Amino acid sequence: MTKIFSSNITAVKEGGKTKKFFAVLTATIPLLMGIFIFFNPIPHTTAIKEFCFYISLLVLMTLILFRKTAFSLRSPLSLPFALFFLWGIFGLFFALDLTNSLHDLRAHFLKYVLIYYLLVNYFDTDKKLEILSWIVIASATIFSLGTIIDFYFIDGNPFARRLGETFLEIHTDYIGFILIFALTLTLHKLFHNKSIIIKSLLFVSSLVLCLTTLLTQSRGSLIALFIAIIILSCLNKKILIFMIITILLVIIIPGFKERINVNAILQNERVQMNALTMEIIKSYPVTGIGFGMQIYGNKNFVDLKEFDSRLPKKYQGGVGGMFIGSPHNTLLDIAVRTGIIGLILFLSIVLSAIWMLWKAEKSARNEYFRSWIICAFAAIVSFMVAALFADTAFGPQAIVFYTILAIITILYNITTGPNKSENSAV
Repeated sequence: MTKIFSSNITAVKEGGKTKKFFAVLTATIPLLMGIFIFFNPIPHTTAIKEFCFYISLLVLMTLILFRKTAFSLRSPLSLPFALFFLWGIFGLFFALDLTNSLHDLRAHFLKYVLIYYLLVNYFDTDKKLEILSWIVIASATIFSLGTIIDFYFIDGNPFARRLGETFLEIHTDYIGFILIFALTLTLHKLFHNKSIIIKSLLFVSSLVLCLTTLLTQSRGSLIALFIAIIILSCLNKKILIFMIITILLVIIIPGFKERINVNAILQNERVQMNALTMEIIKSYPVTGIGFGMQIYGNKNFVDLKEFDSRLPKKYQGGVGGMFIGSPHNTLLDIAVRTGIIGLILFLSIVLSAIWMLWKAEKSARNEYFRSWIICAFAAIVSFMVAALFADTAFGPQAIVFYTILAIITILYNITTGPNKSENSAV
């Protein structure tokens, strides 16, 4: 049987049709992953995304089996990923809920890392990187228009109401992660594209993305948006025009000014939420409560009322008498689930990505890649700033994070790789 199987493979390798077959399989992965990224923020498309992801993995396994791919796990982020994953496995021995921790370690970390490697390996050139960025922009713009029409015009909500408050799949606090990332890519292209038609489309898209972000009335998104614009202004000072546009929209949108006054910020419910999370971290400082995201809000494992009673009187009582079942702060979320060591390992992923951008900037051969590097830097910094106000370890926002990491890695590989002198702008 072994000889027959071996001879069949040899015969297959010699056939021209088989060569085309494997070429089609190879092209299938970036196609499916492009569809996956496009539908990332779109609601009610879970089946499509799952299909694209798992078929991509199946195709990849087939290509690896027949040695028809140069797929590689080599990346400066591989070690930080591995260390964080191993610490998550170690934490299973101390997790308050083993079942949920096992599930989330696979579904909300390992899966996203696989998405990262698929993007890095199959969008590995400047032209493919451009395609990926256009997919992100188109997806976010369509999502923006759809949500505005659905929430305000079909459901009839007043513009004073925060966009997405009734959404189940991607809530108000998560929308900004999708849109700000797309906006950084849009503004980057806007001032580096010579076509009048394309520039006009990009300008309209940037306005739609900016307006939709601000309609969420998210303070975290507003700060992140300002930071992204400031960093991108290093490419072209005209980008600061969007700072003025943003300020005007904040003034115009009903109710937003009240959300950013001093009293609203100082008396914000997040102060109590952060204090409560810190109290839990004090009790589980090394390994955390477990990787599972459902542990924090499960009274069978974590009695939030009991931890609340330990706080100073001014921080007690929860939010309007209720206790929110998540930290709403990515760094505190990582710390409470994986301990201080887990937080350090997670931060090593972010810091390694920034180091990669620094190395890429030093090796960049032309202005095209330098502008891309600044764009990627704006994306990762604005994401981490907004992450201080929301949980980002799951869902569409997590996929945005790993897509940003993939883009950074692609830029690093292009600019520092053995063929860096041959790479040129699209």
